[in-house]
Amino acid sequence: MQVIRTIKELSVLEKSKTVVLVPTMGALHEGHRKLIQEGSTLKTDNVTLVVSIYINPIQFNDAVDLEKYPRTIDEDYKMCEEEGVDIIFMPSDSEMYPSRPLVNVTETSLSKGLCGSKRPGHFDGVCTVVTKLFNLIKPNYAVFGKKDYQQLSVIRQLVKDLNYDIKIVAVDTQREVNGLAISSRNQQLTTKEKEKSAVIYKALNAMAKSSRTVSSEIIDLGKSILEEESKCIHIDYIEIVDRTNLNKLEIIDRPALAAIAVKVGKTRLIDNIEIDFE
Repeated sequence: MQVIRTIKELSVLEKSKTVVLVPTMGALHEGHRKLIQEGSTLKTDNVTLVVSIYINPIQFNDAVDLEKYPRTIDEDYKMCEEEGVDIIFMPSDSEMYPSRPLVNVTETSLSKGLCGSKRPGHFDGVCTVVTKLFNLIKPNYAVFGKKDYQQLSVIRQLVKDLNYDIKIVAVDTQREVNGLAISSRNQQLTTKEKEKSAVIYKALNAMAKSSRTVSSEIIDLGKSILEEESKCIHIDYIEIVDRTNLNKLEIIDRPALAAIAVKVGKTRLIDNIEIDFE
């Protein structure tokens, strides 16, 4: 396994017929392992599996959040070695942004609701860094998780609108035994907070299994379940949206997504579940 820290060193990828990219911000966990394993299934002769590890500062609108984001480099290296990663691309901020960027990549629709409405500028930062990674690494495949469903949707649109010849591979959310979606931010939770956070998936499951079709009624059901732990969990949003365009739905008459964002102590968690329409 080779660790690359500079853009110049990426020239080694020119020898690869096919490149698979798993973009991450490090603090790798079992959810990331699943992404890497999915990338590994695409490996044949002359296929290079690349994991990028870069905490992108321009997608954080809270300096404290950026500062406390977990960093576990030794453990990250170990997981990548275990899963047969060929290259880790781990640039510095000065390598990715030698000066303050004057050009950003902005998505104007899918990024506006859900987390986008709560974190102004976040998806501009995501789109900009992913565009840079795509331009630098030139992957044929890029692997993303469904836990960040809005991000996945935005990246799919970015690939379409900017004519990238890249196949986006989507991987199902990986969960703890109690149903909590695995996330790097879980490291910031206390043992008690982790236990209480199981109610998030409990709410989503109930929403997905409900026989009701009026979104407001299903949202009220989810809220009532989350409120079982109201001393610990504070709702940021709970919404039902069209899975294609992420617009809010009043009636579930097409494939939908139930999405939740909460604050558990000082930690913000997101999760979602697909609701099929038959």
